Amino acid sequence: MTLEQARIGEKLIVREITDPEMKMKAIRFGVIEGAEVICAEKLPYGPVVIRKGRQELAVGRRLAQRIIVEPQV
Repeated sequence: MTLEQARIGEKLIVREITDPEMKMKAIRFGVIEGAEVICAEKLPYGPVVIRKGRQELAVGRRLAQRIIVEPQV
């Protein structure tokens, strides 16, 4: 599933970032393949807010559609 499809409060593992340019931007914030994040908030028609450790990051919807995640078991 994509980050855009995640539910608020869901713990996720980032599996792939399909856009190379966006991948480089995400790496700067520590969002890399294998990273564990939490879907903290989804704003209507706006960004998806993820939490990694003590840091929160707002991810635009278009980028969220290009980040493949899976629920953490």
